[in-house]
Amino acid sequence: MSVKAELYDVIRKPIITEKATMASEANAVVFEVAIGANKPKIKEAVEALFGVKVKAVNTTITKGKTKLFRGRKGTRKDVKKAYVTLEEGNTIDVTTGL
Repeated sequence: MSVKAELYDVIRKPIITEKATMASEANAVVFEVAIGANKPKIKEAVEALFGVKVKAVNTTITKGKTKLFRGRKGTRKDVKKAYVTLEEGNTIDVTTGL
């Protein structure tokens, strides 16, 4: 497996929500990341993929909701989000493709 593929295993996709847009005003970007990814791995992956300097990484795990699927109880998957704060002068445009 190539190095770039391993980095994309850590960072799954950008999250574009109202809250993430508000965070972007504070020079932060929100990504969905692998559950097993830690903060140093996330920082390394963002710096390598986008060529920016990362100031801080904050993570949160959202537990999956219990829902009904065709009349049966099921659980959505847990999601880990990373709020990546960038150094001044660095930007990532998540509206375009990765």
